[in-house]
Amino acid sequence: MQRVMIIGSAGAGKTTLAVKLGEILQLPVIHLDAHFWKPGWTPSDADDWKEKVEQLIQGECWIMDGNYGGTMEVRIAAADTVVFLDFSRVVCLYRVLKRSLRHRGNRRPDLGDGCPEQLPDWEFLRWVWNYPGSRTPKVLSMLAAQASKTTVVLRSPRDVDRFLIGVANHKARQS
Repeated sequence: MQRVMIIGSAGAGKTTLAVKLGEILQLPVIHLDAHFWKPGWTPSDADDWKEKVEQLIQGECWIMDGNYGGTMEVRIAAADTVVFLDFSRVVCLYRVLKRSLRHRGNRRPDLGDGCPEQLPDWEFLRWVWNYPGSRTPKVLSMLAAQASKTTVVLRSPRDVDRFLIGVANHKARQS
């Protein structure tokens, strides 16, 4: 695992997994949100964003967390491993709300400057709720088409813990 892409619904734990996996594998972590959002929660221009992602994937090794459907295919093509966090909508909604309250008014480490955490609006909460029905089938289809990639689908926090233990044990055996 040298180029790992982590995707899934908001609140699934992409950033937390990326940080933990980065520590185990000693790989740099790239939080896409930190590159996409400009101060004041202004999104990047579409062309600039595609160019930025092209630059980011050029690195020899990385762990990259974030969705961004418009660049997903190019990131999957560059990755050797894709981890999809396919968690329940209830877990994801709970975590989104908990994160919002915990960091409210402050910048999270995975976001750029000028993007303080705020309470999610109904549109965002609806997106999280609908993710399993609207996004998950598309993601799974896209991953199925990438037979040459190592694909890991984790469906619970327990699955994530087991995955991290397995990666750590594998790394220890290689050392």
